[in-house]
Amino acid sequence: MKNVMNQVLTGCLMSATLVTLGACTGQEKLIHLTHQGDSLTVAHIETNAKYLLLPIEEKEAEAQVMLGDVPMDVRLAVGKIDYTVPFPLSGKSGDSIVIRGLAANALAWENLQVADTFDITNREIFRPVYHHTPAYGWMNDANGLVFKDGEYHLYFQYNPYGSVWGNMHWGHSVSRDLVHWQHLPVAIERDTMGHIFSGSCVVDARNDAGTGTNNIIAFYTSHRNMQPGHQRQVQCMAYSSDNGRTFTKYEGNPIITPFDGLENFRDPKVFWYAPQEKWVMIVSADKNMRFYESRNLKDWTYMSEWGEGYGPQPNQFECPDFVQLPVDGDKQRMKWVMIVNINPGFVYGGSGTMYFVGDFDGHRFTCDTKPDCVKWLDWGKDHYATVCFSNTGDRTIAVPWMSNWQYANLTPSKGQYRSANALPRELNLYTAADGQLLLSAAPVKELSSLRGKEEKIGDFNLGEKRVEHVADNGAFELQFHMQPAAKGRTGVELSNAEGEKTVIYFDSENHRVVMDRAESGIVDFGKDIEPHQLETSSSRRACVDGLLHFVNDFAHATWAPVPDLTAAHEVRIFADRSSIELFVDGGRVAMTNLVFPTKPYDRLRFFSDENAQVKQAVLYPMNAAMTDAK
Repeated sequence: MKNVMNQVLTGCLMSATLVTLGACTGQEKLIHLTHQGDSLTVAHIETNAKYLLLPIEEKEAEAQVMLGDVPMDVRLAVGKIDYTVPFPLSGKSGDSIVIRGLAANALAWENLQVADTFDITNREIFRPVYHHTPAYGWMNDANGLVFKDGEYHLYFQYNPYGSVWGNMHWGHSVSRDLVHWQHLPVAIERDTMGHIFSGSCVVDARNDAGTGTNNIIAFYTSHRNMQPGHQRQVQCMAYSSDNGRTFTKYEGNPIITPFDGLENFRDPKVFWYAPQEKWVMIVSADKNMRFYESRNLKDWTYMSEWGEGYGPQPNQFECPDFVQLPVDGDKQRMKWVMIVNINPGFVYGGSGTMYFVGDFDGHRFTCDTKPDCVKWLDWGKDHYATVCFSNTGDRTIAVPWMSNWQYANLTPSKGQYRSANALPRELNLYTAADGQLLLSAAPVKELSSLRGKEEKIGDFNLGEKRVEHVADNGAFELQFHMQPAAKGRTGVELSNAEGEKTVIYFDSENHRVVMDRAESGIVDFGKDIEPHQLETSSSRRACVDGLLHFVNDFAHATWAPVPDLTAAHEVRIFADRSSIELFVDGGRVAMTNLVFPTKPYDRLRFFSDENAQVKQAVLYPMNAAMTDAK
C-alpha cells in the first residue's frame, strides 16, 4: 500500500482515488482520498467510525481540515509523526473531510486512520499527578469559572487538534471539591464567527436573559482573522440549561462590538452589582478595562474605562477579574480589587498577574494607588490568566494558568498534552506592615484530601547539620516553619540523582525569598524565545539585567520581597513532577514556577549558611486527582 500511495502522491496531482488502511472493532474501515489539484483533497469516509485519526508534526505549517463549514487548523505530518489527534466524525458512513494546504508527498496521507476510540493513557513523564491538565491537546487560560449545584466548572482555552496554541474551543472539566477533576466533552466549539476566546460565566437566577431560570450564561470573545467589514474581536454569549454540559449560542451575537474599532478587545468578565441591581461586564481593551452595564445580559451600555498608564510599560491588558473583598476580614470595610493579567511586562519577563485596589460606584473604578504602583499576585514566572469562580459566596477562589507566553509553546512534551493549571487558591485582602492593602493567595483547604501518609521530618537546628530526606516520586507537599539565619541563605533544595535541582531559600541580607530553577533539569528551550512585539530593546535589556542567576529566559531565579526575616515563617511547597509552588505565611508570598527534571525530584536537603531553625517539618505524598475523560 505504501509503495502504491507514494507513486500516486509524487509528481503533479490531478484527480485520484486512494484507499488507506484502518481497522476498528474488528471491522475493515476505508478512507478514499480524492485529490483535486495541488492544494485540496477530499477524504471520503466509508465507515460509521467516530474519529479520523490525524498524524501531527508540530513544527509544520498549519493545513485546514474541515467537516461542515468550520475549518480547523491542523499541523499535519509531512516528514515525521510526533503524535496523533482525533478528528470527530458524524458517526455515519459517507462523511467527506476537506483537507487544504498539505504537501502532496506528506507522510500524513498514508497514515490517516479511522477509529471508534482514542487512547488517552498517559505517555508524558512531565504530566502532573494532582494538578488539572487536559486529557490531550493544548490548554491555556481558565475560562468561565462558575460554581453551581455542588459542582465547580473549569472551562479552559483548548486546542483538541494539537499540543500548541490554535483552534480555540472551551474545554471543560468539573469537580465537587476543587481538586478531583473529571474531564468532560468540549463545551463551546470554534464556529464560523471565529475562535472561542476567554470569558466568564454566571448563574442567571432571575432569568434576566430569558433563557431559563438558573441557566448558566457564558460570555466569550469571538476572534476571527481580519476581514473587510468585520471586527476582529467581539463579545458573544451562550446559555446552558443542562448544568454547563452543552451551550446554545445566542442568535443575536455579537452582543458588544468596540465603538472605536479597537483590535484588542477581549476576555469579558460579568458579575452582578447588587446595589444597582444590574449586571456589569469588564472587557480588556488594549491597555484599558472598559465597563458596560445591562439588565438582561444581552443589551449592554458602555459606562467608563480605567487603566491607561497603570502598571509596568509596555504591556497588554488581558483576562480581567473584579472582586469585592473585606479588608482584614472586616465586612464593614469592603474594597474592590481589579485583577489584570498582562503580557508582556512581568517583572521577570513575559506574562504575569498584577492587581489594583480601590473603589467602585457602579459606574467607575477609582484606584487607591498611583499608576506606577505595581502589586504582583504571584512572584513566579508561570502564573497567568488568573480568574476567579463566580457564585461561591464569601470565598474568592482563583485559578491561574501555569505557564508563560515567552515559552508556552516550547516546553518539553511528547505531544500528548501541553500545559496545566496551577493549584486553586483563595484570595484575601490584608493590611501590610507599611499600611498597603495587599492580596494573599493561599492554596485551598480542599488540597488536604490529596495527602498520603504523613512523614514527619521534625525539628532541627541547621547550624549543626544539614538534613536530608527522601521524597516520593516528585509529587508531594512539604510544610515547615523556618527561622532564617541572620546572614546568608537558609532554605531547602529539591533534587534528583542526576544532580538537577531547584533551590528555595530566604536571603536575609537582601530581605527576599528566592526560587532558583537555573539548574532544574531541561532548560535549554528558554534560549529559543522570541521577544513580544510590544517589548523594546531597552525594556527587555532592563528585565534581563535585573534577573538573578540568569542563564536564559527560562533558566533563572525568581524572588519576592520579605521585609521581616527576624521571625519564623510558615512555608508550604507543592511539587508535582513539572512544577513547584511556594506559599509563605498563608500565601502572603506566592511563587509558581515550572521545572522539567529528567527524573522526578525525590530528595530534600535543608541548608543554612549560619545557625537557623526548622520546626514542624512534615512531608505528604500527594495522590492523583484526575479522572478519565467521559
